[in-house]
Parts: sequence; structure tokens; C-alpha cells
Amino acid sequence: MKTYLLPGFLLLLSFTSHAQQVWQRTVKLMGSRFDISVVATDSVEGNGYIDMAVGEISRIEKLISSWDPASQTSEVNRNAGIKPVRVDKELFDLIARAQGLSRLTDGAFDISYASMDKIWKFDGSMTAMPDAEDIKASVAKVGYQNIILDQENSTVFLKLPGMKIGFGAIGKGYAADKAKALLVSKGVQAGIINASGDMSAWGSQPDGKDWKVAIVNPLNKNKVFALLPVKNGAVVTSGDYEKYVTFNGVRYTHIIDPRTGYPATGIISATVLAPKAELADALATSVFVMGIQTGIDRINQLPGIECVLIDDKGNIHTSENVELEKQ
Repeated sequence: MKTYLLPGFLLLLSFTSHAQQVWQRTVKLMGSRFDISVVATDSVEGNGYIDMAVGEISRIEKLISSWDPASQTSEVNRNAGIKPVRVDKELFDLIARAQGLSRLTDGAFDISYASMDKIWKFDGSMTAMPDAEDIKASVAKVGYQNIILDQENSTVFLKLPGMKIGFGAIGKGYAADKAKALLVSKGVQAGIINASGDMSAWGSQPDGKDWKVAIVNPLNKNKVFALLPVKNGAVVTSGDYEKYVTFNGVRYTHIIDPRTGYPATGIISATVLAPKAELADALATSVFVMGIQTGIDRINQLPGIECVLIDDKGNIHTSENVELEKQ
């Protein structure tokens, strides 16, 4: 068995002498590391499938990137407060689902977070808390309610001048789901797409065993809490224990509540299991913002979705139906 260290957790793969093998490639896409693994009979077939996945992820990036001035997302942002912009159905539907997730999480998830003023710095340069009025002003243009969708005309309108949308908290999960769907449609029986901690898996390893994710203690990379078997679904971990500041004894992470402008506290790692990586991606960020008790309570209300949280003391908290293989 070979072990791969990945952001937030380990992916454990079994390599056997079966006719089918796991073929892997690591690439940089969407500004992030993607590890693409497929089960295939030989390197030609395996690499062909991986090429397809890379092409699909690149297509998604061109559609949703807010850094690419030629993307439809950038066009929407440029016309904030001016006029609605017609977009492809795929982008329209993604934005509509994002709005639904905002309602589901009481605004803890919000793609208009991109409008937020960047007043927090997590590079060691901050020596004091930002002013309370500055924090309040930083989220003045944030608010999913101000994203106006016209389904009949497939248009998106941002009501406030200077408002922006971005897919940093959902885009990699969506890309992983789309790459998986494409490969499944091409007959790939098993594989796993890992987009820097956003994992979408299907099928089984060549020896018949499930894909397994080992949850790592963020305070001790060499310590594994437990194993999570992953079948046809997604696992996403949100959080980076290295990006935080501490003021007055409170540890503030780099994940900021789009409703208040204040960074999240209390959690250093949030792992969510869901049918799709897009959903798990959004919920992992949301739980981080909502906090341990509120986050777990919300997850427990959602069928087919589970979470594993690690607090800033290294303690583990789970939703009701998580099946962990203790280490």
C-alpha cells in the first residue's frame, strides 16, 4: 500500500498485480494542486482518461475564473450596478445553487464574499486587530440577496456597484464533480479526483477495497485520527492551521464570516462527506464559519451528509452518523 500526503488528510491507495491498475498524475489547475487517479488497464488508457479530466477542469476554470478578464464571471463583475449579463446555463445554474446554499447556511456561505475588503492579513504582518468600523465596512457590498437571477433570460445582475462574485469556496469541488462525471460517462469504472482537499471518488480500487481517506491532526501532521472509507461520493476538508492570527488570546483563522467580516474561531479543520464535492466544499466552509455546535446541528439536519471537525485544542467532533475507523 502506498500513502500520499494531501492537504488536510492522506489518501491511501492499494497497488496490486491485477490487470487493472491505478494511474495517477499531479497537475496545477485553477491555481491549485489536482491529483487525478483513475483505474485503467494500461498507461495509454490511464493517461488518456487523465487528459480528459484535465481538459474538463481547464474548461471549468475558463468559465468561472474571476481572474480571467475574458470569463463570463468577470463580465458579470464588471457590470455590477450597471446591467444584467447573459451567461451560459451552466454558470447560471451554478450561481443559483450557490444562492440556495447561502439560504441553507444563513449566509455563512456566500459567493459575493469576493466583494469583501481585504483588511485581514495572515502573513505575520498584522500587529493589532482592525478597527471595528473598518471590519463592518469591509462587508458592505457582500450579500447573496443582491445577486439577481433571471432564469428566463439566463442573466445575472449584481445590484451594488463594486460588488463581485467568486467561486473560491465552491469552484474546485464543482470542477472535481464535473471531471468525475465526464470520466464515468466515458466508462471509467473507478477513480478519485483530489482538488487540493476537495475529493470526488467513485468505484473501488483494483483489489476491490474502498478508497480510504485518513484524517490527519492539523496540529501534528504525523498523527492520524481515523480512516474514512469513501465510496461513490465526496470528501472535502476546509481550513489551514498555518494561516491564523492571535489577538487577546483568541485565534482567528483565514476563513472569514461574510456576514460580519470577522474571521472564524474555534475550528482548525472541517471535513464534510456529501454526495458531491461542490456541496461538501460549500458546507465545509460554512461549518467553519458557523462553529462547532451550530455547524454540527445543521449537518445533522441534512440527509446523506456528515462532518468531522477538529477544534483549536486538537479535539475531534463528529455529526451523528459518521463511521470512522479509529487508529
